[in-house]
Amino acid sequence: MESRKTAPVGVFDSGVGGLTVAREISRQLPLENIVYFGDTARVPYGSKSQNTIIRFSEQIIRFLKTKGVKAIVIACNTASALALDAVKDEFDIPVMGVVIPGARAAVEATKKRKVGVVGTDATVQSGMYTKIIHGMAPDIEVIEKACPLFVPLVEEGFKEHHVTQEVIEFYLESMRSTGIDAMILGCTHYPLLRSRIRDYMGKDIQIVNPAYETAMDLKALLREQNMENDGTTAQHSRYEFYVSDMAEKFRKFANTVMPFDVPTTNVVNIEEY
Repeated sequence: MESRKTAPVGVFDSGVGGLTVAREISRQLPLENIVYFGDTARVPYGSKSQNTIIRFSEQIIRFLKTKGVKAIVIACNTASALALDAVKDEFDIPVMGVVIPGARAAVEATKKRKVGVVGTDATVQSGMYTKIIHGMAPDIEVIEKACPLFVPLVEEGFKEHHVTQEVIEFYLESMRSTGIDAMILGCTHYPLLRSRIRDYMGKDIQIVNPAYETAMDLKALLREQNMENDGTTAQHSRYEFYVSDMAEKFRKFANTVMPFDVPTTNVVNIEEY
């Protein structure tokens, strides 16, 4: 039982965006150990087929299992939307995604019964947020909008650049006139633009960050299964980072996101798993 408590949580994403989920887990569950994998060689997932994303997710979960993880968080909206159902029954540990926690928080937040979703092309085309929200509350109108340029702007360090403001206005101008009162940041990169998006959308619209909601769901799951790290041994608050390519670029970006220094990032040949 003790080893289950000190076992790490596995977190994976198509690249660097899932660091916002890892950051939130480290804040809400500061005693948990985390093993993070970013599939930087095969990013982006947003333009890949469902079968490909399922295969990638299976390989990554097999790799994370070699690290002795006790639960896995798919910190990628595209993989959560397209691969979660396929992989969660395939493996003998809990696997959760970011879509359901975000959808539930939006359902709870909306008073006008109108929810907006911004995400990658693949996430929006999958209609997964609409489907899950309608499963929870069929009366809610869901308006989805693909904002593909948000990802490269974040990854290239353009968060504060005036170009980013122009892109936010270009994508979200139509969303402002829809009457929504809750909006889901349906891509793990987008929380890094949250304050700018919130300023543009206005104070009457609640911005839902699925990274936070996912961390809280993970906390509940670990507690329920008696797997929460209680810090009674020295094995806590340890973080390991793995990527499939471009380790140094990833490490530098990680240091702008995580609330602690990321000294090393290791490269893994993920195709071997």
